[in-house]
Amino acid sequence: MSSIAFVGLGNMGGGMAAVLAGAGREVFAFDLDATALDRACDAGCLRSRSAAEAAGRADVVITMLPAGQHVRAVYEEAVLPNAKAGALLIDCSTIDVESARAVAEKARQAGFRAADAPVSGGVAAAKAGSLAFMVGCPEPEFPEIEAVLQPMAKAVFRAGEAGAGQAAKICNNLLLGVSMIGVCEALALAERLGLEPERFFEIASNASGQCWSLTSYCPWPGPVAAAPSNRGYEGGFATAMMLKDLKLAQTAAAAAGASTPLAAQAEALYALFDRLGYGEKDFSALIQLLRGRLEELG
Repeated sequence: MSSIAFVGLGNMGGGMAAVLAGAGREVFAFDLDATALDRACDAGCLRSRSAAEAAGRADVVITMLPAGQHVRAVYEEAVLPNAKAGALLIDCSTIDVESARAVAEKARQAGFRAADAPVSGGVAAAKAGSLAFMVGCPEPEFPEIEAVLQPMAKAVFRAGEAGAGQAAKICNNLLLGVSMIGVCEALALAERLGLEPERFFEIASNASGQCWSLTSYCPWPGPVAAAPSNRGYEGGFATAMMLKDLKLAQTAAAAAGASTPLAAQAEALYALFDRLGYGEKDFSALIQLLRGRLEELG
């Protein structure tokens, strides 16, 4: 069974590394945050003093980092110079497509197999091992990558070659960000028109307005017990992270010459919500801005 180096133990990475350790994998963990590293070790991971040390101890290196510049730096300074010959390198960060392709190319030039494999599902899914992975890699390498990711996943998809995983992730989150705003607007309007939001949920869930943002992640408290709306919009997928992904989508759209007017409006709304101080709240909390009830967010 392959040993795994896991670099980046934040809200997502910490849960993912713990799931791998719980599945019996030997996980060499590292994070610049000592508290995050301590939590991973308490969950069964093995402590490393640096990303370079972790990379040098394992057959597979998984990174989960904030942005493209961090992935590029960790690969150039720690992973590529120190990883075992022939190691499999998997980046699960959500970054720009250009960086994903550049990192994969450098890894292959150095003799490594590499994949971008961003995730969907949020913090709860990371802790539960029920993430969806979108993988960019050569087709012959996918079975091995899928086997490594399987303990953390409910589904693993090959999107295409290098960078395709990132393309799938930002397109998916563009759709998610836009659809959530539509659901929030509809629920807020239903309330203003005197229609009970719970009754509207029941109707729309069985009509043409049905979508994941409504029936699996309802921004109105009550109808979906597991939704962050029932926890004061804590946990889940932070507004700041949705804003980051929409910015990536807009950058990619500009580079490709694609028209994404709804995504541009969605980015503006989430940016406003973030600037108002609600960046750490779940992105579905935007409904309170539309209702004019921000005071209820505390």
